[in-house]
Amino acid sequence: MVSRLVLVLGDQLSAGLSALQQADKARDTVVMAEVADEASYVKHHPKKIALIFAAMRQFATFLEQEGWQVAYGQLDDPENAGSIVGELLRRAEQTGAAEVLATEPGEWRLISALKEAPLKVTILQDDRFIASHQAFETWAEGRKQLRMEYFYRDMRRKTGLLMEGDQPVEGKWNFDHDNRKPAPDEVTFEGPLRFDPDETVAEVLDLVEARFEAHFGDLRPFWFATTRAQALEQLAHFVTHGLARFGDYQDAMLNENRFLYHALVSTSLNIGLLTPLEVCEAVEDAYKEGRAPINAVEGFIRQIIGWREYVRGIYFLEGPDYSSRNGLGHSRALPALYWGAETRMNCLSKAVAQTKEEAYAHHIQRLMVTGNFGLLAGIDPHQVHEWYLAVYADAFEWVEAPNTVGMSQFADGGIIASKPYVSSGAYINRMSDYCKSCAYKVAQKTGEGACPFNLLYWHFLDRHRDRFEGNPRMGNMYRTWDRMDEAKRQTVLSEAEEFLTRLEAGEAV
Repeated sequence: MVSRLVLVLGDQLSAGLSALQQADKARDTVVMAEVADEASYVKHHPKKIALIFAAMRQFATFLEQEGWQVAYGQLDDPENAGSIVGELLRRAEQTGAAEVLATEPGEWRLISALKEAPLKVTILQDDRFIASHQAFETWAEGRKQLRMEYFYRDMRRKTGLLMEGDQPVEGKWNFDHDNRKPAPDEVTFEGPLRFDPDETVAEVLDLVEARFEAHFGDLRPFWFATTRAQALEQLAHFVTHGLARFGDYQDAMLNENRFLYHALVSTSLNIGLLTPLEVCEAVEDAYKEGRAPINAVEGFIRQIIGWREYVRGIYFLEGPDYSSRNGLGHSRALPALYWGAETRMNCLSKAVAQTKEEAYAHHIQRLMVTGNFGLLAGIDPHQVHEWYLAVYADAFEWVEAPNTVGMSQFADGGIIASKPYVSSGAYINRMSDYCKSCAYKVAQKTGEGACPFNLLYWHFLDRHRDRFEGNPRMGNMYRTWDRMDEAKRQTVLSEAEEFLTRLEAGEAV
């Protein structure tokens, strides 16, 4: 007689998962299911769906080899109930089990569904993270501002990463100042390790192609890691060949190189094939062995034990309504250019085309190109949030929503960011070669051919003046605006309005 069902979700593909650790191989049955609800509550990128389904099938095989009884529901199974709870009910009826062990999902939506299920569901802490909910709440309690930098220092102390006793190695916590170099003339890293589809992956690709062809994004070629062994190989490849220059160029962007020195292990981390500590320790070892400089290693580790842990803490601290917040009252519909419609803005065209083809763009492309434009143009942050959640293979709500709603769109009112991440075209020009081949002129502030980012930047500051002119980090911007003569300010605002009108009308801008 089956004792319990053990739920393993598509982003919980870890042998050390708490639900598996507390289960009994001899009596319990693992439930895994590819369900339509999870693939389409937003229209996820076909590559993302394929990644998760393929990795799930590979992990199910691993579990069976380890002696687990696995009840696996494929998407095209005619008995598939179409939802996680429906699949649990189906397996409960088949086995006679009345209790479910589950590790906490990374979305409030699924947590609520499990709590409301007509089964006894025990939800266990997801201890694959360094900071528990309680630890983050304790850190946050009584603080006026929840700044990541101070949380990150606590994580360094807790893990011992890049520490000498109670002090940071080389005397500094943060080497970000050294990590802002513009795009290099030549990239020596050949890019992330790519994997040819095996039989399991090929079957999934055919399934996804048949079922989700209407979703935005190119399914093929597909080369993501779908097993732990592949993920470890991809990590080792990056540490050996890409890490040393990661720090220098982590914010740079190039027309003809989509990956520069980025690792692309976030997909493997976020579905559970890798653990954060083992990734950080591999990078730290490279520093200790003299194979990578401190600015690269510290910057990489900060993204994982600092930023990744921090945004998860914010997501669960702030509660289920976080992803629907709209602190600036933005309401413009997401423009068609985000779905690949024609645009003369080269930076956006490149970022969206890359997203469509790779289900990937690095953090500056997301923050300072697609995100910056969304914020400047006053796009509804929930629509921006759903776009990011849909189109990126590493996007799960616990990590995506704080990055979008908080960091990118300032829709949480400043919980994460101390000021909006907005910029004119000058920043994009400094960090990329996009502007050199753009129809617009980045140096032109007004008139025919003026960069839209220049116009929208001042338009944003003007319309939100009451909110931001007292921000100490934004005073210089307003002083610059005020020094312009009145006629120039009016020209900027009227041309920005004209641009936004054409954007709303669906014209190619």
